[in-house]
Amino acid sequence: MPALIDLNSATEDHETPSSRPSSVCLELWHACAGPMISLPKKGTLVVYFPQGHLEQHLHDFPLPASANIPSHLFCRVLDVKLHAEEGSDEVYCQVVLAPKSEQLHQKFREAEIDVDGEEEDAEAVMKSTTPHMFCKTLTASDTSTHGGFSVPRRAAEDCFPPLEYSQQRPSQELVAKDLHGQEWRFRHIYRGQPRRHLLTTGWSAFVNKKKLVSGDAVLFLRGEDGELRLGIRRAAQLKSGSAISTFAAEQLNLSSLLDVVNALSARRAFSVHYNPRVSSSEFIIPIKKFLRSLDYSYSVGTRFRMRFETEEAAERRFTGLIVGITDVDPVRWPGSKWRCLMV
Repeated sequence: MPALIDLNSATEDHETPSSRPSSVCLELWHACAGPMISLPKKGTLVVYFPQGHLEQHLHDFPLPASANIPSHLFCRVLDVKLHAEEGSDEVYCQVVLAPKSEQLHQKFREAEIDVDGEEEDAEAVMKSTTPHMFCKTLTASDTSTHGGFSVPRRAAEDCFPPLEYSQQRPSQELVAKDLHGQEWRFRHIYRGQPRRHLLTTGWSAFVNKKKLVSGDAVLFLRGEDGELRLGIRRAAQLKSGSAISTFAAEQLNLSSLLDVVNALSARRAFSVHYNPRVSSSEFIIPIKKFLRSLDYSYSVGTRFRMRFETEEAAERRFTGLIVGITDVDPVRWPGSKWRCLMV
């Protein structure tokens, strides 16, 4: 069974010592998801884009001819659950949404509903709780059965317990927990010419068990309680044209998407799965962010700045130019705001 983390209870201010591990797991989940990922909070209002949901998982999904689904839908978030696959440690979340009236948009425009509290500064919240962490993309040497994991010195000194450098060969045993709570033990040693930090004993077993390859990334995280955790970011699968992940095959099959379509048609609550490592395009947007985008007049020739995640999973910003405005699907969703800008 996949690991299950309750996002809502894990972020409560009245956190007890017994719930502390859940808080660290939440930090680890976010770290594995990447710096660009933000999640809706239970009770908030959001805008759901069916196009983005279908696009992320099954590009050729055949919508029933009778399905009359709008290009976007106002919803209330009923629940958010975080998951991690048992086999691959791939993180994803399950969001339960309840459709709201189409008149909601007009009420917001007329300021009958206050949206100031509907969108938290997720970036500021995460920065205030960001633990000591480093992330490294694995090299061929790191995944060799005869080698170890080379750790940058500054990263080792920030995340790992201090070594006794007065010893001839400083070393210690590290114990780190993964997303499922499983403990992994590594020998951390400082040796070589020039000297460097290495994880030796136990590292090959971890690489083999997790089926890590060159290009995958491993991250270590030390929370406020001092507990060491480790996670994985798999190399992008869809960019290389390889098969969709096990997660997509098992969780996002044809029947589950049909369930969403049927729920939308009946205007009842529905559940969607979101895998942040498959696509960086979010299809559940805070309503305040959506309304701000409507207030801005986009036109061909307009320059823009946006955030982007690099291969090292760091956040960067770059600029660009809008070269066209069009509909991805002008037949089924004319005038949709999903991917309507060519840049």
